Amino acid sequence: MNTSAKSVRFDDNSMWVELSDGRTLGIPLVWFPRLLHARPEQRQKCELSVSGIHWDELDEDISVDGLLAGRGDSTRATKIAA
Repeated sequence: MNTSAKSVRFDDNSMWVELSDGRTLGIPLVWFPRLLHARPEQRQKCELSVSGIHWDELDEDISVDGLLAGRGDSTRATKIAA
């Protein structure tokens, strides 16, 4: 069974995603800088699909599979330890 997002809501620090299987995920906004720096009304303008969540105005796409795997924004530069 594919798990999809049923709803999305935000508080000051987190995105809360209710899944079709009954789970609710709390994701830190710092994982997704575009969402962190967006205005509340921009965050609410999302589209839910079978595979994830899309914000056209913010050019942000987040997959449910990525959230379940604990992955944040993959476009962030990663710091390599010397």
